[in-house]
Amino acid sequence: MLKEFAKTLLAAMMLVSCAKAPEPALLPLPKQVEYTGGSIRAGAPETLAFVEAIPEARLNENEAYRLTVTTKGILIEAVTEQGLWNARQTLKQLTQRGRIPCCRIVDWPSFRVRGWMMDVGRTYISLAELKREVDIFSQFKVNVFHLHLTENEAWRLESRRYPQLNAPESMLRQPGKFYTQAEMQELDAYCRERGVTLIPELDMPGHSSAFERAMGFGMQTPEGKTVLKGLLDEVFDTFGGPYVHIGTDEVGFTDFLLIKEMVAYIRAHGRKALSWNPGWPYHAGEIDGQQLWSSRGQAKEGIPAVDCRLHYVNHFDLFGDIVGVHSSTIYGQLEGSDDIAGSILALWNDRYLPNEENILKENNLYACVLALADRAWRGGGYQYFDGFGTVLPDDGPAREDFLDFEKRMLAYRRTVLKDAPMAYVAQRKARWAISPAYPNGGDLEKAFPPEKGQWETDRIVAGSGIYFRHVWGPSEVMGYYADPQPDQTVYARTKVWSSRRRKVGLLFETQNYSRSERDPMPPQGAWDYRRSRIWINRSEVLPPEWVGNAGRADSQEPFGNANCAGRTPIPIMLRKGWNTVLIKLPVGAFSTPENRLVKWMFTCAFTTPDGREAADIRYDAGFFRPRPLQNDKRKTYGE
Repeated sequence: MLKEFAKTLLAAMMLVSCAKAPEPALLPLPKQVEYTGGSIRAGAPETLAFVEAIPEARLNENEAYRLTVTTKGILIEAVTEQGLWNARQTLKQLTQRGRIPCCRIVDWPSFRVRGWMMDVGRTYISLAELKREVDIFSQFKVNVFHLHLTENEAWRLESRRYPQLNAPESMLRQPGKFYTQAEMQELDAYCRERGVTLIPELDMPGHSSAFERAMGFGMQTPEGKTVLKGLLDEVFDTFGGPYVHIGTDEVGFTDFLLIKEMVAYIRAHGRKALSWNPGWPYHAGEIDGQQLWSSRGQAKEGIPAVDCRLHYVNHFDLFGDIVGVHSSTIYGQLEGSDDIAGSILALWNDRYLPNEENILKENNLYACVLALADRAWRGGGYQYFDGFGTVLPDDGPAREDFLDFEKRMLAYRRTVLKDAPMAYVAQRKARWAISPAYPNGGDLEKAFPPEKGQWETDRIVAGSGIYFRHVWGPSEVMGYYADPQPDQTVYARTKVWSSRRRKVGLLFETQNYSRSERDPMPPQGAWDYRRSRIWINRSEVLPPEWVGNAGRADSQEPFGNANCAGRTPIPIMLRKGWNTVLIKLPVGAFSTPENRLVKWMFTCAFTTPDGREAADIRYDAGFFRPRPLQNDKRKTYGE
């Protein structure tokens, strides 16, 4: 009897722990979470139950779930299999060191579409990488993968009816690289197993030079329409999802029946048709969904809309734009509706980056998709980019909300995200004192009081990436200035604390070369075409040797190391104690022969030498001792 009692007691001790553990980093954050005390071992008995409804879920009930963890076991309740999938992802995130905290979670998404788009038409991305994205993003309840398969550069989906589409001579970039139908069937099944809807896109009739090279005629011809229907038949045989995307953007229409015929053909085969907006001017009932791709894209009553406006990561920097993504509402709405379905982040490979890892790091894809995953699931937001834009607020709920997301995301860097190509590091500690703007009269070399030790602060800002004027201008995305003026020079200054003398890495840039623009690399020996400079402890930090397109603006030539996220951090020696950082940021015109879209900005972050989080680094922008300037051939400032 005593022996049996001891066994029972030991089992109870193993099952339940009364010690309060830190709350797990849940991403996306569930709607309702109540921790009830204690914990249960991972692998404890589970009960799965389908229910008719989850009353708390006001919308998207098909994805809703209830998850109850008690000392007796785990109960998962959902209306659909998708709800069960979502609950299991939360359960994985709850599990820490082999235990699960006792809790009750009721959860549902605010928006039914939470996704990402990869442009593989311009640049082939390996099947292994596409699967990795699906595998990782699905664990954070991202549920739509839009695959842009055709472009001017190449037709990447195998056609057995028209193999000339895949011939090397029909491709401008990575000739001969395409996906077989079997590979796409494999990817489609991989997505379905993980609760992700794969949406293939054949862009028509625009972005179709590869089609014209291969076929000898355009899409807006009788022969072209016949071929397109044959290609759609192959799409129907290859992909099992409900949607087919037909593009329709950035094109002049000559055959005004083409789009109606294609939509009717898709619907006749039991599928739904999606399209870009701006594009063909549909009325309600004429298309099954529209993807809004620019500020001109407007949702229409009766047509479900997916918001992609300002969601092109190929224009994003490493630290600023992710703030805008996470802080912004989706189409100005706090939650979804019949007409506002959700949002997709798009990665357009306009510029050729042959290194697949750099494509993902320079576009900050993984971190940005997780920011959207959190926001689209939770709903809400504080702006639509035109509020405080990409500037991390120095205080208030928007700041706390973003930093809470950042903390939760980076908690997965050693687990789910350990092999993901990510250059992002925490920016919660970064603080910068910004000087007033000094009119420079067009002289970008001109020195102003901060270089002479005479400092005055306009205001303190937070974060590792600061836009003074965003690439799209303040009418689209707000930066530091509501009304930025040309021919100005601004300085940023901070002090960085290190507990010991040590080597660190520096992520630094002042232009962030968009993966869409045809800008040349910076001049050798300069950070940009604006004469920006940086000093650390009064010694100037010079840029690396630029490699890549050798100053040419040819979009087919491989891009180089201009973006800080894609290169090895610059080695910097910090001394023990406080280290002073001063950055000079002149600007002339906001559009120049070298940079059509001038980004008046800077990125500055300290990492480990290999680009990881640098522990025991802190910033203080609030105190500086003025020092006289000694300009030692552009290499030092101060005493």
